[in-house]
Amino acid sequence: MIGRILLVFSFVVFGGLGLIAAQDKVSEIKLSVLPKTAKIRPHETAIIQTEFYGTKKKSFLGSLVDEATGKSSQIQSTSWKATVANNAGMLSKPFLFQKEGERVKSGFANFLKQGLEAAAAKDSVLYTAPGKPGKYTIKITNGGLSKDIVIVVSNSAPSSNRGKRKSFPAEAPSSDPYFYLAEHYAPFIAQETWFEPGADHLVRADYDGDWKADNNWENLDKGSPQAYVYYTVIESETHWFLIYNFFHARDYSDVCVVGTCHENDNEGLIMTVRKNKTKFGELEVMETLAHNNIYSFSNDSSIKKGVHDIDGKIEFYKKTTPIVFIEAGGHGVYSSSAKGSLFSAEKMEFKSHTGITYVYKNKAEIPTGGNNRNVGYALLPIYDQWWSKGNQKTADANDTFDDFYAYQPFGDRPGTSAEFISGAFKGRTASENKAKPFWGWHDKRTRDKKVLNTGQWALDPAYSVSQNLSFPSDKPVSTTYIFNPFLAVQQKEVP
Repeated sequence: MIGRILLVFSFVVFGGLGLIAAQDKVSEIKLSVLPKTAKIRPHETAIIQTEFYGTKKKSFLGSLVDEATGKSSQIQSTSWKATVANNAGMLSKPFLFQKEGERVKSGFANFLKQGLEAAAAKDSVLYTAPGKPGKYTIKITNGGLSKDIVIVVSNSAPSSNRGKRKSFPAEAPSSDPYFYLAEHYAPFIAQETWFEPGADHLVRADYDGDWKADNNWENLDKGSPQAYVYYTVIESETHWFLIYNFFHARDYSDVCVVGTCHENDNEGLIMTVRKNKTKFGELEVMETLAHNNIYSFSNDSSIKKGVHDIDGKIEFYKKTTPIVFIEAGGHGVYSSSAKGSLFSAEKMEFKSHTGITYVYKNKAEIPTGGNNRNVGYALLPIYDQWWSKGNQKTADANDTFDDFYAYQPFGDRPGTSAEFISGAFKGRTASENKAKPFWGWHDKRTRDKKVLNTGQWALDPAYSVSQNLSFPSDKPVSTTYIFNPFLAVQQKEVP
């Protein structure tokens, strides 16, 4: 019911606001910058905030509230654009500037308070400085008007770095017999960034040095920005399933509506690799997760849709490394070929705005800001890092996980050996317990159809891919596991 209200409400009111903005005439542009000195260090950021003034024309909504007309006043505008010269830094997509305390509010009441304004008109962009000191001009245009603001990039400018951060040493050599597969298929990651780039960094769940997940939001400026990706490998009689998890400290937006912002964030993907006579097998399918929806990608035309459609192709970096796109703020994961992807595999560059590309180097490197290329990441084993904390004999929350539940798969499939497994990372800021480890993930379509229950997509990947897609008879998908430490199945010795 709420969904229907939101749909009608947004259609009537947002559409009305759009008409209002189209009728108002802008006659003056005012700009402000944070920091107020307009001086920043190389690779650091500044917020450019716009204000537009002009003559308001009375609208239908304005007549209801006796809106003043005919006078020059501040007006909302959606038709402005920010530009900067090539090699002079980068600009984020626009956002509504708000103080920190306003951004973390959520719920329908807050939607009414700030959602309309944010949806109607974004007023700011985040400028990321280049590495070379100098003076750089950002131009704001709106219709026939334009105004410039100059940012001074200097090594002597005050730094926005707020102090010493946690740092992690290099990981010990892995003894995981499947690690060579995880390394080989470790994806090239195109991570879009927005107005809070630190929250778009790929980090570890204990990035602040502790396993208390409900202080991760507040520790964003203290935790390590070193780049990590979590993984596990499951083996069936016919396939290897490589599961990659992308953890972020915050899910954020400039308008937090009904749980859209929350402490911690963890989405990811599953690669289905057919075993053959080669060392690394053949990648057949890549399924990604974005906001409780699965998207399927394959280059094999003999694999057809099942419960899910084929949503596109798998694109590669240097011929063998799959490319994925992760959106800013909400961190949904897609193939670079997906309709909503903002990364071009052909040009190996973001189509617009700012972003970081990550590549596997077995080294956790640090991005210098919100617009970097080929930052190295390290792999961390999910089983060793999370599983012991994420399964237990009671449903009580611990420091790291919450919403423990009894796993109940559909299709008469095996359960887990644990009585309870965690449904979410423990989170309290903005919205409670919204980020999920892979055994808490669910897909709306397959759960509604009672094909895959909560947790089943990634806990039982052989069964789930056989339901999501249709494989030809000469390419069978066995649902018998050789190695799956998360389910109550007999484990065979791994060579």
